[in-house]
Amino acid sequence: MPKIVIDGKEVECREGIPVLQAALEAGWDVPHYCYHPGLSVVASCRLCLMEMKLPHPQTKELGWAPKLFPSCQTPVRDGMEVRFASENVRNNARHVMEYYLLNHPLDCPVCDKAGECYLQDYNERFGNAASRMVEDKYKNPKKDIGPHTLLYSDRCVICTRCVRFTREITGTGELAVIERGSRGEIDIFPGVPLDNELQGNVVDLCPVGALLDKDFLFKQRVWMLRSAKSISPVDSGGQNIWIDYNDYGVHRIRPRFNEKANEWWISDEARFGWKYVGDERRLSQPAVREAGALEPTGWDAALVWLREKFAAAAQLDDGAAVAAVLSPMLACEEAWLLARWVRSIAPQATLAVGYVPVRGEDKTFPKGFTIRAEKCPNRRGVETVVAHFGGPSASFDEFVRAAGEGRFKAAYVTGGYPDPWIADDVAAALAKVERVVVHDLYPGPLDAHAALRLPAATWAEREGLFVNCDGLVQPFERAIPPREGVKSEGQFFYELAGEVGLFRAGKVRTMLAAEIPAFAEVFEPREVPKHAH
Repeated sequence: MPKIVIDGKEVECREGIPVLQAALEAGWDVPHYCYHPGLSVVASCRLCLMEMKLPHPQTKELGWAPKLFPSCQTPVRDGMEVRFASENVRNNARHVMEYYLLNHPLDCPVCDKAGECYLQDYNERFGNAASRMVEDKYKNPKKDIGPHTLLYSDRCVICTRCVRFTREITGTGELAVIERGSRGEIDIFPGVPLDNELQGNVVDLCPVGALLDKDFLFKQRVWMLRSAKSISPVDSGGQNIWIDYNDYGVHRIRPRFNEKANEWWISDEARFGWKYVGDERRLSQPAVREAGALEPTGWDAALVWLREKFAAAAQLDDGAAVAAVLSPMLACEEAWLLARWVRSIAPQATLAVGYVPVRGEDKTFPKGFTIRAEKCPNRRGVETVVAHFGGPSASFDEFVRAAGEGRFKAAYVTGGYPDPWIADDVAAALAKVERVVVHDLYPGPLDAHAALRLPAATWAEREGLFVNCDGLVQPFERAIPPREGVKSEGQFFYELAGEVGLFRAGKVRTMLAAEIPAFAEVFEPREVPKHAH
């Protein structure tokens, strides 16, 4: 690995990266707007300029060159020496920031970017307390450029990150720089709205408040939010995300860097597909069938009922008449706890992988980002759990056929899908099972036949492991507690298995990995430098 000297300190860095990236990874706070490691380098913002030692053209002695160099466009080479802590570099940043603020409306109190805006941060470090601008500022109205995004052109610094994203990452090219010089601005082509499946990433890329998400607009101040590391449940790609939340619930989803899964981007489906977390139609209380109708009951009573009824159904043929459907929406720890309990009372119980929703085909964009057609997060993890226990197993379709043939006396069916998933033929087949337990988010067709119905928690209310389509084992954290009346699957299965105390994914993961070594290797992505954006 090459070694360079930054501000008098030797730094070891990765081969082939720009000096700016090396400095950021080493902890330097170098101002920058246009540079992003996932996009081409244009060196247009001129904020990251540095001084560099070069050999004198005549004496060949190393000395500081009289001009400044863009650190984002200068690759590292072994032995080079640069500096950012100099008066020339600071003066450049001060002048550049003054130009950026000439026409800026200074509307931070009403701007959604306030609190995470690099125009604010850099102005505090390099800006002047008062503007020397005496002419009228050039004003631009906000523009509706797509179904999810607004453009405030008078806040824009023309870093062109959004333009390069639509050309290089999505290949759709809806955005461009129009006009020239001081009149230059970002805009869409006439009749071509910003409406591709990854368009929400331009809001994350924007370092100022020029591009804003309609969905989040004026909803929360960012300093009132906390963030949890999570994995998107919308498909099998394992997109890494931040869940931004507070005591009032989830408010937005942002991409989280992962070099092996989604890099810096997420799909709009992952970004906007969380609204069901707060859906008022969700189930919120267990219910047991009495006198032909589902009546409210408690979680403790549900535990007793389950143990009694499933133990009775398991008395014949080592429990061959018992089945458990492990939804691919479950975390690995949850699936393992449920499977372990079922097999402990019914050694020949059938373990089935739950319904796997598929819509269309995989869609891959020019730089490799792929939106998966498989719309569940953990099919591979559940399959691994089922394979570990051995014995009778089935796909979801095989389970439905066996249920329709009357082979089961008791079946535990887990769901957790945000969309309807029980077809009429599935409901008709499960009607032939004497005791059906349904653990799901919403009321559904199985309610007419369910002996016990349990409310499920969403992924944002749980924690555990998901395994993506490439076999990458990734952890996700709980952001918010389950809604009132709901118990997380992990906690319920933990109690069902006879464990005492609170469910903690890390503790159960240790037990799980001891039995299934495939879950011992949990992948954690490389940390993004603190001052990168």
